[in-house]
Amino acid sequence: MVTPRITVNGNDTPIAPAAPHTTMLDLLRERGLTGTKEGCAEGECGACSILVARPGVNKPTDWVAVNACLIPAASLDGQEVITSEGLATPGEPGTPATLHPVQEEMAVRGGSQCGYCTPGFICSMASEYYRPDRCAHAADAADADAGADADADADADAAAEHGPNGFDLHALSGNLCRCTGYRPIRDAAFAVGAPAEDDPLARRREQAPPEPAATAYTQDERTFLRPGTLTEALRLLRERPDTVVVAGSTDWGVEVNIRSRRADHVIAVDRLPELRELRVGSDHVEIGAALTLTEIERRLDGAVPLLADLFPQFASRLIRNGATLGGNLGTGSPIGDSPPVLLALEATLTLADADGERQVPLADYFTGYRQSVRRRDELIRSVRVPLPLSPVTAFHKIAKRRFDDISSVAIAFALDIEDGIVRKARIGLGGVAATPIRALETEAALEGEAWTASTVEAAARALRAEGTPMDDHRASAGYRSAMLGQSLLKLYAQTTEAVSS
Repeated sequence: MVTPRITVNGNDTPIAPAAPHTTMLDLLRERGLTGTKEGCAEGECGACSILVARPGVNKPTDWVAVNACLIPAASLDGQEVITSEGLATPGEPGTPATLHPVQEEMAVRGGSQCGYCTPGFICSMASEYYRPDRCAHAADAADADAGADADADADADAAAEHGPNGFDLHALSGNLCRCTGYRPIRDAAFAVGAPAEDDPLARRREQAPPEPAATAYTQDERTFLRPGTLTEALRLLRERPDTVVVAGSTDWGVEVNIRSRRADHVIAVDRLPELRELRVGSDHVEIGAALTLTEIERRLDGAVPLLADLFPQFASRLIRNGATLGGNLGTGSPIGDSPPVLLALEATLTLADADGERQVPLADYFTGYRQSVRRRDELIRSVRVPLPLSPVTAFHKIAKRRFDDISSVAIAFALDIEDGIVRKARIGLGGVAATPIRALETEAALEGEAWTASTVEAAARALRAEGTPMDDHRASAGYRSAMLGQSLLKLYAQTTEAVSS
């Protein structure tokens, strides 16, 4: 058996003798790379972020920032990783290293305060620094003028979150500074220029990333497998239906860290080519279940507006760089953010097993709390969204924080309004029942009716009664019900002018 190995900062690094559940964070620290820190062990603070060479959207390779605390080290077999230590350029013997431009700006602008979170910020900033289209967008960002027209507030927000150098501050949405020193960090982010022509990591983007390695790693009677094909993965699932399937590991990694869960058998499916296709046809969009949310967002580039509304509100960029639709649907969580959107889009899932495939409408997929019709030997291969899309859409997420938080309530709308009449209404809800649900009573109250204040007020009363919301630490049942009705009133206020015009 070949021992899995990772190229870390240019150095060949064997995984053995680490256990299969060992995270990349723990492996790095065990090997002396202690810049990578553990803060929360849940993927919320970003102190552990590292860079991984992944297939690019605009270039062969993207340097993608991910949470090292969540990823099994074995899942990076054969891959290239850069840590905060690997960004600086080593000096000659007896001379100090030359700081990376991101590190230099963080130092001179006071962005490193107590220093604990700094390496994580550095890696997330470096990922955005190397984003191929960042500098191409710099001119647009610099032209934002808060007082130019009726869109002044939106322009002001854009100017606050996008620097004149094209830097998108949302790249740092998964990094937390406990010293509350965000202003100098923002200044550093907005000060970095374009990578130099001789920058080795910039040049590395022009070459393809390493191919996923077929991995079979056993240690302490536990096994981690990365099959080379979907057929092989489905065969292994048929033989071992108790197997834990991981993609971005953004959910399973939390179970390993916080609840000390261990699995005897783990299969990684995140790099299976059959699960990573994205096709836009004449009558549907098909999205591979193992594409990360960031990849979907950048490849669709707004082609599905409701998904475009979802992505910025789904956790953080660090999480979206690893999380997949297959994983979000596979866990069956009633508070996942993608199910309400996909319900409103009338999505269908392709489920595959060793004998073939079947199509299941998402509306029929969930059967109970974290339960579904998917059998243990099946994988979600893709998500299919029918075309044409409804022209009036919105995603409203109610949470305690604006970004990087779990929903108290999530509502997705997709409406067809013609000549002032609601011809079709699809509304997906999360956080108000044991499963994500369609708001069927509200849909019926809207369809065939005029899109008027009286219609919307009546439908909002129906929406408040949808589901079976409960009291918990995130929100009360009464608050959740109130937010359901308020969301429809908000949609009406936001769309009345657009629909009438």
